[in-house]
Amino acid sequence: MTAETALHPEYITDADGRRKAVVLPIAEYETLIEDLADLAVLAERRGELTISHQDVIDELRRDGLLPD
Repeated sequence: MTAETALHPEYITDADGRRKAVVLPIAEYETLIEDLADLAVLAERRGELTISHQDVIDELRRDGLLPD
């Protein structure tokens, strides 16, 4: 979810007005679930080594996946 995206929650309350649950439009819910999945992948890969953008380009060219 981007900073520009606002959530539009509707709250379900008990008889005393305390919030007990929340309802979101399905598109907002799906976006949140996608973001959560992305964060889980990031957390799993946190310790992996990284390579530079140029190294990726060079490897793709060597493999014939990018033109020279």
